[in-house]
Amino acid sequence: MATFELKIEVTGEAALLLEERLADYGDVRLMMLEDKVSGRAWLAGYFESRADAVAAWKKLAGADSALWVGAEPLVRELPEEDWKNSYKAHFKAWKFGRLNWVPVWERETFQLPAGEQVLWLDPGMAFGTGNHETTRLVVERLVALAERHGTGGRVIDAGCGSGILALSAAKLGYQTIAAFDNDPLAIDVSKENAELNGLGGRVDHYVGDLVTGLTGRQAELVLANIQADVLMKFARELCAAVAPGGALVLSGILAQENAQVRAVFAAMPPGWETDSRVMGEWSDLVVTRSA
Repeated sequence: MATFELKIEVTGEAALLLEERLADYGDVRLMMLEDKVSGRAWLAGYFESRADAVAAWKKLAGADSALWVGAEPLVRELPEEDWKNSYKAHFKAWKFGRLNWVPVWERETFQLPAGEQVLWLDPGMAFGTGNHETTRLVVERLVALAERHGTGGRVIDAGCGSGILALSAAKLGYQTIAAFDNDPLAIDVSKENAELNGLGGRVDHYVGDLVTGLTGRQAELVLANIQADVLMKFARELCAAVAPGGALVLSGILAQENAQVRAVFAAMPPGWETDSRVMGEWSDLVVTRSA
């Protein structure tokens, strides 16, 4: 089957806007690529046809010429070898604490250090690599909390997408994990990624939004990598899902938005503690419930 690559450079001002739109848009075939050294960024994606590629670009924001460097994206058919190598150029193994995130093509050569765990990443667009700052912020908190408090608690991955957070929790040793998304396709992808890692059935996957997905559920660790306006809108529901002594880990928050988000969550449950970090242009927020 032919694979078509779409690529178009975006203006510096548009990169953050497009990242937020992609989070809402939910098309796992599209992603943002950034060169931190030069400060340049591109929208890229991989499709089964040229028409699909152009249609996805236009649906995202193709008519808004202020977003793009150039009038039209470059769409080219990739030979199979180029297609495989295009992923390898951008997807690199990385680790934090005792958890490693490794591209699946390194499965035969990767040497797992003793006492550590690995989560294999499918080179397909659907799983991604976890290299984006918003994901890293959450998984680093996840690893740190597991080391500090152990893995006996329950975990909820709210808006799980492709499942990288829930599956990372499973690899760390958490046994009771729920993951939901309002997109049924995301649930299918998350289940496929669980099978890839030998974790089939370890996560309770279901379709839901931030109201229906959290109703009647609590966990010692609630993870939500979404975006600032959605997090603030559903702050009450997210806080209600945190069990006594538990933590709510939020990401998808631009650094410049952090103070506003922090104020909203600090006002929700009196006496809860808040903490945040910044990574690049993004930040997280951890809200800890008193025991």
